[in-house]
Amino acid sequence: MQVSIEESKRRILVADDDPVIRHLVCSIVKSEGYEVVVAEDGREALKILQTDTNFKGAIFDMMMPHIEGIDVIRHMRTEKRFMRIPVMIITSEQDVQLVGKTYAAGATLFLLKPFTHTQLKSMLHLLVSQSSNSNLLSYSN
Repeated sequence: MQVSIEESKRRILVADDDPVIRHLVCSIVKSEGYEVVVAEDGREALKILQTDTNFKGAIFDMMMPHIEGIDVIRHMRTEKRFMRIPVMIITSEQDVQLVGKTYAAGATLFLLKPFTHTQLKSMLHLLVSQSSNSNLLSYSN
């Protein structure tokens, strides 16, 4: 898929296996003026990335069937063409060690569920302003 550099500045890859959360995240991202490319799980997200790397950022659920969000990030951080894409992980998992593992894998941001529209919008703005070498950020309730 050929996408101009200007268009890639407005595209976000969203992967979540929960259709309600996926719809909510996509609606909020779209309301902020971004085009959304949707994946229903980690395997589909990786498949999309194999042919399309023109994203301003990505938002992945941590726990998905087939390939978890953290494993998608680990794969992304092994290939130079994916390194510039900042990734936000969203999860309901409350394990503090998981936060560290997520950042160690290469996540840029971490957002705990449940989150508000305002929290996701704020994190989205941080996400698109980050490069893959930026400081790591999190927001939790």
